[in-house]
Amino acid sequence: MKAVLLVLVVLLSLVATFAVQNPGVIVVRFLTYSGYTSLLVVIVAAFAAGVASAGLAGLPGFFRRRSEAGAAARRIRELEAEVGDLKISAAATTPSPPGKTP
Repeated sequence: MKAVLLVLVVLLSLVATFAVQNPGVIVVRFLTYSGYTSLLVVIVAAFAAGVASAGLAGLPGFFRRRSEAGAAARRIRELEAEVGDLKISAAATTPSPPGKTP
């Protein structure tokens, strides 16, 4: 987790440095829309779109792992309860050694 955070900080600082060093005004065209904006805005928007896309691409795996972890936790609880029941039944059916009275 710390390595991912470090990589993210380095990447953000590189993008920020690039954006600050390229402050020019450009024309942005998309389909029928066009307008003037700073290159800084375009760079930051493109970076944010990339981060959002990567996050959305990771969501199915996150939910799958979360579901599998929940199923595993339920199975562990069931098995622990079964072990407890088996210990109780084993203690109840184990005969006392001869010569000793409880």
